[in-house]
Amino acid sequence: MTATVFRPLIIFAKAPVAGTVKTRLIPALGPEGACELYSKLLRHTLENTRNWPGERYLYCAPDTEHPFMRALADDHQLILRTQKGMDLGERMAKALADYPGGALLIGTDCPLLGCQHLIDANHALDTQDTAIIPSEDGGYVLIAQRAPHPAPFTAMAWSHENVLTDTQLRLANAGLTLWLGPTLWDLDEPADLPRFTELLHPESF
Repeated sequence: MTATVFRPLIIFAKAPVAGTVKTRLIPALGPEGACELYSKLLRHTLENTRNWPGERYLYCAPDTEHPFMRALADDHQLILRTQKGMDLGERMAKALADYPGGALLIGTDCPLLGCQHLIDANHALDTQDTAIIPSEDGGYVLIAQRAPHPAPFTAMAWSHENVLTDTQLRLANAGLTLWLGPTLWDLDEPADLPRFTELLHPESF
């Protein structure tokens, strides 16, 4: 019986600087409140994936120098990398290209995403070129590739309701197969906040 290969997990994150993170939540929480929530989401994501059997890489923007990111790396035994590229698509493509044997990539916006989701996606790559876990807003919260391929990322428009549909079309045109996991929700808009508070103890929010 072949042993399971647990591919690297790439976690995309930004340095928690007020006014630059979770900007769509600023009208509800203010710059400092949105930044505090972002930091909480990042810590939550790292706790949810702490038991990932493979290596975890924290890909930081704009760089790896922020003390908060370095403290997280120490606490979670993470390998720090800098995101490279002009837009989200280029940054994701370049990060995945660092791993010729395949990798999984997530952000920090999906509180429900945990190790079992990652394990299912990793297993799907044994037979599929790509694994995606969709989000309710029409995008996705995870994308994984058995081998790096730029098709899902090149000249893509982001942050709209057809991101997943456009990605599926690009994969099909490139002849790449796809596994889709269960649709989850991510926290982007003020209307999403009550769902997150229900996951946490009141005193921690």
